[in-house]
Amino acid sequence: MTDNPAATTDRRPGGRTARVRAQVLDAVRAELAERGHEGLTMEGVATRAGVHRTTVYRRWHDVGGLLADVIDAAGETDWQPPDTGSLHGDLTALNEEIQESLLVRPSFAVALVAASFHSEQAARAQTRLWADRYAQCEILVARAVARAELPPTEARALLITATAPLYHHLVLLRSAPDPHLPERSAATAVAAARAGAFSL
Repeated sequence: MTDNPAATTDRRPGGRTARVRAQVLDAVRAELAERGHEGLTMEGVATRAGVHRTTVYRRWHDVGGLLADVIDAAGETDWQPPDTGSLHGDLTALNEEIQESLLVRPSFAVALVAASFHSEQAARAQTRLWADRYAQCEILVARAVARAELPPTEARALLITATAPLYHHLVLLRSAPDPHLPERSAATAVAAARAGAFSL
């Protein structure tokens, strides 16, 4: 059972339904990037997508449904965590991806974070996405333990420690980008893990 209105139909429908979903979600992303969550409307999305607004209302019901489906769609992409051969390299590469997503203008990632504070459906969808992404990235820690880089380690705590500085620096403090931050944050997390800070 899900509270996402878009999930009342197949998450990966085919044919015309898939085309309409793709058009509408592309329109939501564009509207969010240009106008932010405050300027996102069902009518604006329908116009940009080139579909009748009744189609949008019938499937997504409201802005919360649109946001939830956009976030769910992000979880459907075939993304794979980095595999550089070392935990330090993997976490640095992961942080570089995160930093790039937060720095691009307009930043869709930042717009979605903001929108999740104004829509309960979007917030739940974002929580699911984050949980899925962290679960995917736990392989980085498992590989490091298998290579004897680390003792048995609580993966989620290490991953949060490695990635959180990017969000704190760029989203909360809105500081100027630091090209060394992805590597430095990764190195700090690895050092803490090797010292046993996240040992099981």
